[in-house]
Amino acid sequence: MPPDITVAVVNWNRRDYLRACLASLAGQRGAEFEVIVVDNGSRDGSVEMARSEFGARVIANAANLGFCAGNNQAFAAARGQFIALLNNDAEAAPDFLANLRRAFDAAPDIGMAAAKVLVWEDPRRIDRIDKVGHLIYPDGQNRGRGTGENDSGQYERVEECLWPDGCAAMYRKSMLDAIGGFDEDFFMFADDAELGLRARIAGWRCLYMPGAVVRHRRGASLDAGSPRRIFLIERNRVLLAAKLFPWSLLLLNPYYFALRLASGVAAATGGKGEMAHFPGFANKLRLAWTILRADLAAVRLLPRVLRKRRQVRRIAKLTPAEIRRLILQNRIPVRALVEKSN
Repeated sequence: MPPDITVAVVNWNRRDYLRACLASLAGQRGAEFEVIVVDNGSRDGSVEMARSEFGARVIANAANLGFCAGNNQAFAAARGQFIALLNNDAEAAPDFLANLRRAFDAAPDIGMAAAKVLVWEDPRRIDRIDKVGHLIYPDGQNRGRGTGENDSGQYERVEECLWPDGCAAMYRKSMLDAIGGFDEDFFMFADDAELGLRARIAGWRCLYMPGAVVRHRRGASLDAGSPRRIFLIERNRVLLAAKLFPWSLLLLNPYYFALRLASGVAAATGGKGEMAHFPGFANKLRLAWTILRADLAAVRLLPRVLRKRRQVRRIAKLTPAEIRRLILQNRIPVRALVEKSN
């Protein structure tokens, strides 16, 4: 008999983190599940550890195919009717899977469930929120809801949210079969945003489940000051907007982008936000060059993205006006966006 849930864990050279992640899954209760580890060419013994210590199903790639392609491999191999994602640098509380699974009993159009993602630290300290679902800015940049806030009970209600964070999420497999998996052009960053917004456009909803708790080591893949990270985030927010935004909002993208950049510069003078990771004039120039390269890379991909845009319209249940309203209703204020590091 197939399991109810398939848990996908994508890994690349993070054996010790992966061990802690898989140990947290081994302690799950109240859920029937299998685990698929997709390893992207690790050279640190991750594959051997996952098989010998946890008996996990492992898809061992010869090279790093990225988060998107790795998860798509797991989607194709999954036997469960629900698919959970858990980052290799995250550890799940014992009721994580059971609580996410309950979301789908609420209604047949619930296609996604979002977890409460806390910053990994000693649990005896004050808990700090990483993400409790997502928000979006009208230029395509997205940010976790509640990021940086102390967890003092303000997010303890089951409620609808925009989409889940890919660090810790669950999806209805029939939804993925209908709309497709991750867009592999994204490689990593904003991939969960693109999938989540595409699902919303196709008429699916997302519930936030506060009882599904994980602790996440932020920045374990790429640190906040990494030019590669900045490049992918900037390129992918352009790709997301070009693929999914209604034209009425897409035409305003340069305005919102300029407003966000100006606000980011102002925040950096006070030592806040992403730009504060690039102190001094020379580093600011390198940041500007990285953003320019990212935008040019996005422009080169636009013909392919516009073809995908037409495919999205074929599965759309929301009108362009409804998509615009959804984005603006879940808009993050520009100050909150630029003053906190993602």
